[in-house]
Amino acid sequence: MESPEPSSSSPVLLNIGGKKYATTVETLTQREPDSMLAAMFSGRHTLPQHPTTGKGMVFVDRDGKHFRHVLNWLRDGAIPVLSESDYQQLLREAEYYQLLGLADYINERLGWKKADSLEAELTRKDVIKSIQAQRVRFRGVNLSGLDLSKLDLSEVDFSYACIKNTDFSCANLYKAKFGVEALSSSFQNANLRECEFIGANLQESILDGANLRSANLQDACLTRCSFIETDLHSAHLQTANLTQANLRGANLEAANLKGAKLSGTNLKDANLQRAYLREVDLRDTQLTGAKLGGANLIGAMR
Repeated sequence: MESPEPSSSSPVLLNIGGKKYATTVETLTQREPDSMLAAMFSGRHTLPQHPTTGKGMVFVDRDGKHFRHVLNWLRDGAIPVLSESDYQQLLREAEYYQLLGLADYINERLGWKKADSLEAELTRKDVIKSIQAQRVRFRGVNLSGLDLSKLDLSEVDFSYACIKNTDFSCANLYKAKFGVEALSSSFQNANLRECEFIGANLQESILDGANLRSANLQDACLTRCSFIETDLHSAHLQTANLTQANLRGANLEAANLKGAKLSGTNLKDANLQRAYLREVDLRDTQLTGAKLGGANLIGAMR
């Protein structure tokens, strides 16, 4: 027997091994549409209910300890830094719920934790030799702590490389592709035009004065990053987390900030003309002197 198809905003009460959670159908189905959770709440199946929890509460016989991280992943596409044993336990839950994106993310983080204890695999000289090749890839390579400033790294593939405290200042990174980890790195005055940072974690990185025109930063974690006077014209920042980021004087003209998190974000004197800010929460955002002419602010909370 099929259940009636639920509305995407319908509230859902869950009992995961005795721990109770509240969320919505949209959260459970949107980010990982091929998962077991998405299938459960598609309306195609009768949902299991525990006899003692009351009508309307869906019961899943799993350890509920890590399910809060599962929900945070489905809501925000991010989870906090965990111990290796907690990552491994969460990986089991991700595999059970068939959350392939979360499983990939955890596997990458486990790989980085091992890489963090190692020295960089290459030197600056090695990198210079490598970029003389026609097509350069540093996929999965540990480049943490290297000085790569002022190098021509255009169109280089850094997918899944470990890039922590790496100096890319004044480098040419036109159309370069970054994976998910670039913590506390410097991209000051770098050319990052049309770069790809989809889902990347750039937390606390410095991008002051960089050229990020038409760059793709969708779903990126940009918390506490510095973008002072950075050029983000036409950048893709949908659902990016810019919490407590400093974008003072940045050029965000025609940028797409749909669903972006801007809590505590400094946008003083920023150019937001023709930016897409529809339904964005601006109540805790500093906007003194910001230019908003022609911006789409329909439904924005101010």
